[in-house]
Amino acid sequence: MTRKTFSLFDPALLKPAIVDAFRKLDPRVQWRNPVMFVVYVGSILTTLLWLDALGAMGGKGAAPIVENAGFVLAVAIWLWFTVLFANFAEAMAEGRSKAQAASLRGIKKKPGRRNCTSRISAPNGAWCRATTCASAT
Repeated sequence: MTRKTFSLFDPALLKPAIVDAFRKLDPRVQWRNPVMFVVYVGSILTTLLWLDALGAMGGKGAAPIVENAGFVLAVAIWLWFTVLFANFAEAMAEGRSKAQAASLRGIKKKPGRRNCTSRISAPNGAWCRATTCASAT
């Protein structure tokens, strides 16, 4: 019985997880986790504040709400990193559980498995749990 084990940074798990991390930025997905939804909304608002501090959103002569655009940008980057990392971690966990489920399904479908009911010793010295194992070689 051979089972493929996945390392933490296996490309077969990383690539779909990165794509899913960005796919989960949909507000309908974020709404299911209230804490991350608040961080998501905060990152959007902080990004808008940064754009305002740059003067990109204000009209002629409008003073920005925040003076220090660099600090607001740093906070926005941290908030976006938090949301993306949480989505990535969730996608990695889902990917690993799907891989494990597929592996277990593959083991279940292999031929030659015995349904065992009681523990006895097989003729070859191995332990078995069925009376049919004693007659098997």
